[in-house]
Amino acid sequence: MNKRTLAALVLLCASPLFTAARAEPVAETLEIDGEAMITEAPAPKDPPGHPFDVVKSGWLYREPDTRAMEADSFENPGMLNVERGEEVWNTVEGEAGKSCASCHGDAAKTMKGVGASYPKWNAKAGKPFDIELQINACRTAQMKAEAYKFDARDQVDLTAYIKHQSLGIPVKIDLSAGDMMSWWQTGKDRYYLRTGQLNFACASCHEKNSGNYLRADHLSQGNSNGFPTYRLKQSNLVSLHNRFRGCVRDTRAEPPKAFSDELMALEVYVAWRGEGLSVETPAVRQ
Repeated sequence: MNKRTLAALVLLCASPLFTAARAEPVAETLEIDGEAMITEAPAPKDPPGHPFDVVKSGWLYREPDTRAMEADSFENPGMLNVERGEEVWNTVEGEAGKSCASCHGDAAKTMKGVGASYPKWNAKAGKPFDIELQINACRTAQMKAEAYKFDARDQVDLTAYIKHQSLGIPVKIDLSAGDMMSWWQTGKDRYYLRTGQLNFACASCHEKNSGNYLRADHLSQGNSNGFPTYRLKQSNLVSLHNRFRGCVRDTRAEPPKAFSDELMALEVYVAWRGEGLSVETPAVRQ
């Protein structure tokens, strides 16, 4: 390697990704369809050791036009996915000749609060399930239909529809069930694990630099209460594991497979970090 190449590499490695600009999240209230959302809440105390005293929704860190878009269901582009998710909910598939509605009826009643409590311990599988995994379990066992492949449009839209029935309800997961605490610990370890050529962990952005800017992105605490989330950058509704994998890829590391034990543990830990915040699905983010 010649001196010019070496000097260029040193300059590249030394260039700051995080700008000196810092901005506190806005002190505003979010209402969706006339219902007040909890966008700030005391951090959970059990288990002890939460890095923040107050957990804050990513909505508070967004630009005014983005915040306004989420606050108006008619302007929120993710609501088109929710409406399509309702169609999936009522669509008969599989050899059993059933739809989701065949067993669960009116989702507005039967799914209210469900999205705020996932991921949950699944005793039969011996691991935590998120809503996507639970949908696939219902499809294969009850509908006799094929499981969705990761990020299939029907899977994302149906998940958003189910989560949307819990709009405004605070996130609260049950860490006392089964072996959830060991998964929580594994997820915590993964959250602080530095990976990739950039040597970043989840905490590098969403804890150490929360409130700072990563180029033009105002970094939030990285809470998951709004997923699936409509991302303006992708012009699409994206799942939580899609975002996890994208973040890992951005550190220039090999992303874990979706629904892998590694990412399921991370989902448990991240959901706990944002306990007390309202479900905002579908949130709108940059």
